[in-house]
Amino acid sequence: MQTGENIIDNWAIFYTPPGGKKFNGKLTVTNRRLIYRTLYDAGYNPASYRVTFDKEDKDIIYSITKADISRVDVQKSLLAKKVIVTLSDGTKHEFNYGVMSIDKLVTAINSRD
Repeated sequence: MQTGENIIDNWAIFYTPPGGKKFNGKLTVTNRRLIYRTLYDAGYNPASYRVTFDKEDKDIIYSITKADISRVDVQKSLLAKKVIVTLSDGTKHEFNYGVMSIDKLVTAINSRD
């Protein structure tokens, strides 16, 4: 965590980055960032945009600064509740919570310092 950064909540959720590969992991939303941690996958390039590689835990960590978010969209169907985060560079990041409610997640993403 960064100085002055506070955790709002955590979710076990599916994440699809702009490259289209789906990951299962944990999303932590803070007052400043979205931090997604998933197990390392040898088939994925951890040097991709907005990705760091934690060698100690062998995890892939995606970090999105809330200031870079230009739009937050919600898609709800019976079996899939999704939040699509569009960044200022036009890339889309999808978080799929399955049948569970995403209302608290949307509120957390939209909250700012």
